[in-house]
Amino acid sequence: MIEGAKSIGVRAATIALVGASISIGNFLSSLIHSMAQSPSLAKQSFDYAILGFALTEAIALFAPMMAFLISFVFRSHKKS
Repeated sequence: MIEGAKSIGVRAATIALVGASISIGNFLSSLIHSMAQSPSLAKQSFDYAILGFALTEAIALFAPMMAFLISFVFRSHKKS
């Protein structure tokens, strides 16, 4: 029972990587569109895009960390 719950938890944590990769694509796509529409604001747009990219990448790094914690640290204690 506990092993099944751990498996579901690990899978749910790794699904966050898909969302993070989609978000990074959206940030870069929005950056390209905003630079094409107003080149005068390119520096400010780039700064905001890098901030969004960094925050999204942090979430993408926390997801595998939680998956490893769930799968390796929280071990079930079996009685011998």
